Amino acid sequence: MDNENLLKEQVTSMPRIGDTAPDFEALTTKGKIKMSEFAKDKWTVMFSHPADFTPVCTTELSGFAERKAEFDALNTELLGLSIDSIHAHLGWVQNVRENTGVYFDFPIIADIDMKVSKLYGMLQPNESETAAVRAVFFIDPSKKIRLIMYYPLNVGRNMDEILRVLDALQVSDEKGVAMPMDWKRGEKVICPPPKSLDALNDRLADDSVEKITWYLAKKDI
Repeated sequence: MDNENLLKEQVTSMPRIGDTAPDFEALTTKGKIKMSEFAKDKWTVMFSHPADFTPVCTTELSGFAERKAEFDALNTELLGLSIDSIHAHLGWVQNVRENTGVYFDFPIIADIDMKVSKLYGMLQPNESETAAVRAVFFIDPSKKIRLIMYYPLNVGRNMDEILRVLDALQVSDEKGVAMPMDWKRGEKVICPPPKSLDALNDRLADDSVEKITWYLAKKDI
């Protein structure tokens, strides 16, 4: 099988929402990790970037670094990746720190053999066969993949959106509710729709929720 067809086959078998995060061992800027043992009892946001010492990637990883305290507050570990050597990673981290004062204080996987990139469908042949696209995997403490984002090589990610959906996933899990479009913490959430006539009648009689219609109701949490 030629390289292009092999990559296409790997893309079609990429992890999906609800799958257990594929396990791997890798060298990072903070030492060796094993995915199944990483960030015990915490969420993980794993993100790939095309290459070190590139402009868009520098803005993105700086964004993660500058807002790391917000991820910490959401009980979340950051985990970066690109198809570069550990020496390139270390040189880039130091170069950015010297020039901007921003320190990438989270592990970055040195995926020089592309093992993790292939495992997670980060290599997409119609975009690039040698650079990972800008993927983001949201992985909960049980190691289940809960949300996936993909961006092309030439468009940087939205850090506000990454933090927003992470918060939304956690609140949804905790409260058993759903989130409307553009939801942010402090705004009303969506109540689960009734599943029986008794539940429907209870909903119609409940003055504590905002009823747009019988199947769409919102409440404060």
